[in-house]
Amino acid sequence: MTHFVCATCGTQFPASDAPPPECPICEDERQYVPEDGQKWTSLEKLGEDHRNVVKEEVDLVGIGTEPSFAIGQRALLVPYGDSNLMWDCITLLDDETAAEVERRGGLAGIAISHPHYYSAMVEWAQRFDCPIVLHAGDRRWVMRNDRAVDEWSAETMDLGHGLTLIRCGGHFAGGTVLHWADGANGAGALLSGDIVQVIPDRGHVSFMYSYPNLIPLPVHAIDRITAALDPYPFEQIYGAWWDRIVRRDGKEVVMRSADRYRRALRGDLMRAD
Repeated sequence: MTHFVCATCGTQFPASDAPPPECPICEDERQYVPEDGQKWTSLEKLGEDHRNVVKEEVDLVGIGTEPSFAIGQRALLVPYGDSNLMWDCITLLDDETAAEVERRGGLAGIAISHPHYYSAMVEWAQRFDCPIVLHAGDRRWVMRNDRAVDEWSAETMDLGHGLTLIRCGGHFAGGTVLHWADGANGAGALLSGDIVQVIPDRGHVSFMYSYPNLIPLPVHAIDRITAALDPYPFEQIYGAWWDRIVRRDGKEVVMRSADRYRRALRGDLMRAD
């Protein structure tokens, strides 16, 4: 029996003798099935030619897989008392990575922004004997269930130690960001996955229903995101990939980006060139 892993999104499935007939996450219109069809792998096969890199990224520690696998996100370790909270998740977990995480305080929990990053969350939770905190709005996208999965259903969840989960919706119904009150030397930081997408122009962010398929969100979804974030101060924004970081004026960046997005949907940004 093998816990097969979707090679396109990195999601791990329950143990079976043969690969699943499809990956529901990739069949969804927010993701995609490659032109040459669905491919499957396993943690064992992935570990043969991939490895994890653990390195400092501004004030946090990131964990990412090289060469890039599936969607290519990296996870972040956020200080949580004497331990860490893992924000978002990656598929590959090996002994070397586990030892490095333990050296840095281990994991007290895992919180994930949305289903595209569920990856091998159960493997990580079992290895570190910690809960996985997911918003109930995305429950149907959990492909490998486990007693470690702990659902929450409110609009915010105070995790303690200055960490708060905020449901923004948008990209997914349960789309979640993490506010780190002690981040940026006490000015606050937002860990946004791609619920709020850090883009090459660090003076702006963006928002989408589907990134690979370029499907925008409606105005009411943008209004919900900005309303959810309005009570929280944050100077920095950590996106989903290495170096995708807004280093200053994070709150202002989000609000003016939302305004630009609204104007774009109205057609106000178009010019007769």
